[in-house]
Amino acid sequence: MASAADHTDNPGPSGRAGAPAGDAEIAGGPGPARGRRPGSGPSAKTNKSADSGVRSSVWQAGGRPERARRSAQPATLDRRKIVDTAVRLLDAEGAAKFSMRRLAAELDVTAMSVYWYVDNKDDLLEYALDAAYGGIPIPDVSDPSRWREQIRALAAEYRGLLVRHPWTAGLVGHFLNIGPNSVSFVLAVHQAIRNAGLPPEGQIGGMAAIYQFVYGFGTIEGQFVAHCAAAGISQDEYVARAMGTVNALPELGEYAEAAAEMMDARGGGTVAEMRDRDFDFALEMMLAGVEAMAARARRAEMT
Repeated sequence: MASAADHTDNPGPSGRAGAPAGDAEIAGGPGPARGRRPGSGPSAKTNKSADSGVRSSVWQAGGRPERARRSAQPATLDRRKIVDTAVRLLDAEGAAKFSMRRLAAELDVTAMSVYWYVDNKDDLLEYALDAAYGGIPIPDVSDPSRWREQIRALAAEYRGLLVRHPWTAGLVGHFLNIGPNSVSFVLAVHQAIRNAGLPPEGQIGGMAAIYQFVYGFGTIEGQFVAHCAAAGISQDEYVARAMGTVNALPELGEYAEAAAEMMDARGGGTVAEMRDRDFDFALEMMLAGVEAMAARARRAEMT
């Protein structure tokens, strides 16, 4: 039976006005700057574009300059430490429990000390999101003949990001995602897709097909892994319990039978191993489609 972690209706983030067409169509590229509640903070700075009413990015004009430390500020505190601690808290407790007050307590400083280095919570979350992207190793995408290897590597790393940092999935579509680490990732994705030989008009669609799939897969996987960890049970135990629940409900008999057949065909192993096989199979289907579409475009050019 496929667990709840194997299904998603989440299409990933949508496009944004003002971005290069299609950049927002890969979850992990620049996402839309949707109107949203600005973060709180003593600066009362809403960080919104005056002409559009839409929140701008902390990375505009090269990022917010860091203020010089005041004598009353803790000597060991700086923006890097604040962002690193925020990422660690978000990983451990999730976005729902995250607050500037909780962060300040973890740093053993006052909330006012934190606000000296970041204007508001939204800015901090945007910094944290790009810091998470900094954990993605960018492969060499200079050789067009290795496009499959390049796309596989980028897809696997993006999936890993969403699983290691489940909170990132909810932020991708809320920020412009133009920090240095995010941009490096997106540029590598762009080049790998170009290397595959897709025509220019099909490159955005190719990126969307692959990385929207990865976004959905990784988002649900990350949520499932985090849920099991919070419940104090293994993924295999969770699925076994879910199977027991389904099998005990007569009205789900047809569903249970179909699920059992798919599980048998899927092969044994742990839930994690089966999920890896599913991901690899689905990604290979995507790559086969990219190759077929590139070949179609070449044939069309010759006619």
